[in-house]
Amino acid sequence: MNKFIIPTNMNHSGVKTIFTTRMDGDRKDPLKGFNLSFINGVSEGSCGEQKSIIENRSYLASFLGVNLDSLVIPVQRHTDKVWIISETSIQSPIEADAIITSMRGIVLGVLVADCVPILIYDPDSGVISAIHAGWRGTASGIIKKVLDIMNKKFNTSISKTIISIGPSIRWCCYEVDPDVLKAVEKETGNLKEYSKGKDNGKYYIDLALANQIQAVSLGASNIWISEECTHCNPERFYSYRYYKGVTGRQGGFIGII
Repeated sequence: MNKFIIPTNMNHSGVKTIFTTRMDGDRKDPLKGFNLSFINGVSEGSCGEQKSIIENRSYLASFLGVNLDSLVIPVQRHTDKVWIISETSIQSPIEADAIITSMRGIVLGVLVADCVPILIYDPDSGVISAIHAGWRGTASGIIKKVLDIMNKKFNTSISKTIISIGPSIRWCCYEVDPDVLKAVEKETGNLKEYSKGKDNGKYYIDLALANQIQAVSLGASNIWISEECTHCNPERFYSYRYYKGVTGRQGGFIGII
């Protein structure tokens, strides 16, 4: 089984795109494996855990062909904030749930444990983006906001973008209340394409499909989606819901090297 997932539609020269897994995870241990986050739901971790996370990030950076300082991850807060990275802002992580850049030699990343990691590449301009989309980000149309910014600030043709949507919790496992469903529906449209009801008055929803639908509504068509569910595969992925909030994080990463 692959330790890193490489989306099949990102086969362009110069761009590197991967989604990570737990690698050697153990479903009985919520933190064991290739954890990339210093925040695990309990604390910021022991010195030993922090050292391990730094080693994991260093390994990832080396695999992608950059140094650790060139791995850029925002401070994620389930918002629709977008951070446009330039030479002057790269050293100071900003609170955001999406990042965009046209810079070469850096890797953009987002960390997830059930939420949807989305990577976008414009092969014409070389602009890239990484997005963390939970239900709040999806309900705020964060992927549409990113595509709109890429179009207006970088002259990206949305129809030519390449989008990869990594492993996340799918509608087989993601149960939500009606208010969450309504919030996502307001931004996305037709519920039947990404949700189904339950007898208890709650719903199953698929945020990966909802984000795909939002991107298609703006003209995107080259979209790859991982079929794996993070909640169904806790030995392979960290899952916030499976471990009831205490777990590590995998991620999605993209760079023009």
